[in-house]
Amino acid sequence: MKNIVIIKGSVRPNNYTSMAVEVLINEINKNHTVSYQLIDPKDFKLPFPGLGEHSVDAVRLNAIVKTATGIIFATPEYHGSFSSVTKLIIENLGFPSALAGKPIALLGVAAGDIGAVKSLESLRSVCSHVGGIVLPGPVSVAHVHEAFDDEGHCIDKKVDKRIRSLFLNLIDYIDTFICPNINLEDLVRNEDLN
Repeated sequence: MKNIVIIKGSVRPNNYTSMAVEVLINEINKNHTVSYQLIDPKDFKLPFPGLGEHSVDAVRLNAIVKTATGIIFATPEYHGSFSSVTKLIIENLGFPSALAGKPIALLGVAAGDIGAVKSLESLRSVCSHVGGIVLPGPVSVAHVHEAFDDEGHCIDKKVDKRIRSLFLNLIDYIDTFICPNINLEDLVRNEDLN
């Protein structure tokens, strides 16, 4: 079974990043060959770089990410970049990073006209630098406050479709480029045992 790890980059109450993540989770739950794990930064006490890199939560975070078949980062845009919470998670994934070699899809939300373009550009650069395979076609949600209602439901059909397609594109990539390699490796190993 494929395992998708969603890394949520916001801790604010009633944040739009979490609302967008719920759309992803809804789509993932339709696919019975995929499981997911949500990394919510509120559930981790991660140290700043250089201050306890082997903390219990950093070790737990790494273990979760290492089991991932694919990663989805979801972040708000703060001051022209991705959130500090997202950066702290990346820093606690070590170097070499647990993200190395993993296919990564990016989702950003922002209130402005251009959406989260700047945060996604920055996040793409950092994830690529640590060895992640960042997929084309990130989803940037502009005017996010208009895309979701007060109860957190996505009311913009185009935004809903784009968020769902992010997951579907990640799965297509995994099925095309990752899983055939894993299956071939398993076949070779099993044949060696016979």
